[in-house]
Amino acid sequence: MPRDKPAEQFGAAKQAAVGELAAGLRQNPARLSPKYFYNALGSKLFEAICLLDEYYLTRTEAEIFTKHAAQIAAVAGVGGTLIDLGAGNGAKAASLFGVLKPRQYVPVDISVTFLQDAVAKLRLAHPQIPMLPVGLDFAEQFRLPAEARAGKRLFFYPGSSIGNFSPLQAAQFLTRLRGEAGADGAILIGVDLVKDPFTLRAAYDDALGVTAAFNLNALAHANQLLGSDFAVKDWRHVALYNTEHNRIEMYLEALRDLAVTWPGVTRRFGAGERIHTENSYKYAEHGFVELLESCGFGNVSRFTDEAKKFLVCHARAV
Repeated sequence: MPRDKPAEQFGAAKQAAVGELAAGLRQNPARLSPKYFYNALGSKLFEAICLLDEYYLTRTEAEIFTKHAAQIAAVAGVGGTLIDLGAGNGAKAASLFGVLKPRQYVPVDISVTFLQDAVAKLRLAHPQIPMLPVGLDFAEQFRLPAEARAGKRLFFYPGSSIGNFSPLQAAQFLTRLRGEAGADGAILIGVDLVKDPFTLRAAYDDALGVTAAFNLNALAHANQLLGSDFAVKDWRHVALYNTEHNRIEMYLEALRDLAVTWPGVTRRFGAGERIHTENSYKYAEHGFVELLESCGFGNVSRFTDEAKKFLVCHARAV
């Protein structure tokens, strides 16, 4: 996050979050955006998810980056500005520093405190790379600081986070990204591929219950922001695979009849009623390439693992 970010902007961001949370919880069925997974605790829980046996996505994507690092560097070039969307701890981007040799690293994340801590560690490990952390909800607005817009830009969007958008939303987001990329910009993006439902469901409902804790933490985060009184013990994690739409759906399900209040509002939930927290769409390889091309990207280079579980694409703005 830029150190000169005015304090009133953070107040405005919190006010916007309060409005969004309240509106989502009033819907029928109720909704919480997956962005509310990511407070400081949620970011740590997601780090733990990435270490789980069931969560093949991070492991498989890392294998692709390792195996194809030279080819990725050949198509992406070196010395540009690496803009890491949803950076988390920055480990994925840092694994490519050696081959991409960025002139500047711009990690972007909604979890500001976690981002600041992560960048402090990265600066110690990579003092030769200027770093400009940006606290931003890039799904809602995407305007980078002027310092991050200079030179050739490579947007890095790993982890199949694009799957959190519906296909229409993904197209809108990628089109906005194309606009920010500039004439010589590019994207390096990871996406999960369609596969058997058992493997997919297990990745979002692990035996240790880490994903359940991650999902339930969204209620605690809502309490912090909205002033609501969700009792986490009254809810359970549910993950389903929707074969018609090729997506994982995550919910929080009420274990009993209950009422949740926040300033000026009481919302009643019946036993078994659900709050929708996330979709994670899975793509066919050719379908995702067509999506990129429809949004103003071309010259697509594809990299996959041997089992074709996961896809990494590099595409240039055209």
